[in-house]
Amino acid sequence: MTPAEQRFDDFYTDRFAALAAQIAVYLGDRAEAEDVTQEAFCRAWRHWSTISDDPAPWVHTVAYRLATSRWRRLKTVLAHRRSTRPQDVPPPDTARLDLMNALAGLPDAQRRAIVLHYLADLSVEQIAAREGVATGTVKSWLHRGRARLATVLDNEGARR
Repeated sequence: MTPAEQRFDDFYTDRFAALAAQIAVYLGDRAEAEDVTQEAFCRAWRHWSTISDDPAPWVHTVAYRLATSRWRRLKTVLAHRRSTRPQDVPPPDTARLDLMNALAGLPDAQRRAIVLHYLADLSVEQIAAREGVATGTVKSWLHRGRARLATVLDNEGARR
């Protein structure tokens, strides 16, 4: 195994599970998240010679972009399936659905910030560096995202 292959293997081993977990929350589907994360790492391998100095931000950006594309496609497919498929399956946990629907209703930047901050335990500064924005922007995303989630989740609770 070459040194480049070893560095990639070590990077993959260290980062895959955490990134897949973040993407799973972002998408709401573990299998899709693992596919997206795997695709991001495959693309990283193809470009390894140009990104191997600091590959983590590159892979995270690619994974989130792929996830956003899949999420948009899945949303369209699921809307079609709901209209054409009978509902014979018992409904999932309502609290989880409420949270997933509330997260899905957030703009991409706010949803990413919420997931990265609360589920991946990244600091505001780390998110700002990853997203290429000022820390104040991330604080704004988090504030607006939390406010929107609180409003939506309070409304869902009041309906029950």
